[in-house]
Amino acid sequence: MTRAIRVEPLSRAAFAPFGDVLDTEGAPDRMINQGLCGRFHDRARLDFADGRAGVSLFQAEPRSLPLMLDMVERHPLGSQAFVPMSLDPFLVIVAPDEAGKPGRPRAFLTAPGQGINFHRGTWHGVLTPLAEPGLFAVIDRIGEGSNLEEHRFETPYRVLAG
Repeated sequence: MTRAIRVEPLSRAAFAPFGDVLDTEGAPDRMINQGLCGRFHDRARLDFADGRAGVSLFQAEPRSLPLMLDMVERHPLGSQAFVPMSLDPFLVIVAPDEAGKPGRPRAFLTAPGQGINFHRGTWHGVLTPLAEPGLFAVIDRIGEGSNLEEHRFETPYRVLAG
């Protein structure tokens, strides 16, 4: 037995309870570099406890829809940002926290060029590119201590295209 959830387009409003959308929506906050570069300032709320920000590269195998979702994870000691290194959309799965366990998940599809930042402690699915190369810059906490909590659903969800 499975439960179904439908993919929805990623938007700032819908994603706000879980994190930040990283994109160039709207006009630049200011022009820099002799007026040749627009700066879209402070797009993510990075938040780390007892550690520092690090930049890593992840290369994940592409997946396809429909997708079986049987596990989510969260990072209690730091936020985690995924910035694609290609213009390919990717799948973002999140779930609200309900008394320390994930509630009903939501699935979002990014637009080309969008990245995301999960707020600290947000339940989320694993990195899920839908196309090659699946290469991402990841900004997250580097430090001592356990920063990973996983939850397996008794009844998995089937993630369906919108």
